[in-house]
Amino acid sequence: MAKKQLKEYQNVALRPEDVRGRIDFFDVFGRKNAVHIEIGSGRGTFLVNQAKIFPRINFLGIEWANKYYKYAVDRTGRQMAENVRIIRTEAASFIANSINDGTVECFHIYFPDPWPKRRHHKRRFICADNVLQLIRCLEKNGRINITTDHAEYFQWMQRVFEGFGGKLSAAEFVRPAGANGDELAGTNYERKYRRENRRIYTLAFKRN
Repeated sequence: MAKKQLKEYQNVALRPEDVRGRIDFFDVFGRKNAVHIEIGSGRGTFLVNQAKIFPRINFLGIEWANKYYKYAVDRTGRQMAENVRIIRTEAASFIANSINDGTVECFHIYFPDPWPKRRHHKRRFICADNVLQLIRCLEKNGRINITTDHAEYFQWMQRVFEGFGGKLSAAEFVRPAGANGDELAGTNYERKYRRENRRIYTLAFKRN
């Protein structure tokens, strides 16, 4: 079977070399609307489904793995999701250096790499420094929506977020539009993990 040819749609791909300093989302999307950012967009399942249901929201996906980034750009372009942009970059530094204060309505973080070995815990995205950056970028009442299948990482995240009780309040987890039946996030990872009978955990917070 011939390998699928993936097209890089220029209207979808946001190139890191074109980002200088802090982003003006009006320049990126050509309109001033609420902005949602997905950290670790994988193959773009969430972005495409959510963008179709909420055409007035601007969605930015951040993905480091090149093969997933290419697939997500191709899928988004083919589905003509005009309110989606995807960038291939390292999420923590991009958010810290390129996102302005108070400009994001919601961060979506679905099944981040748990880095289960103790010596790799320092690589986990959810840590005090990164959460502080998320809070800085959120609008007042902006949200953080998280899922994981990893019990120990879930407990780790709970402890991290407890340190920001003055800045964040626990909130109800909002199921994405692509979630079907008893799914919580509706991503490819969740469907895989459910077939393996893994428990799915959720966390959600609102900026005070």
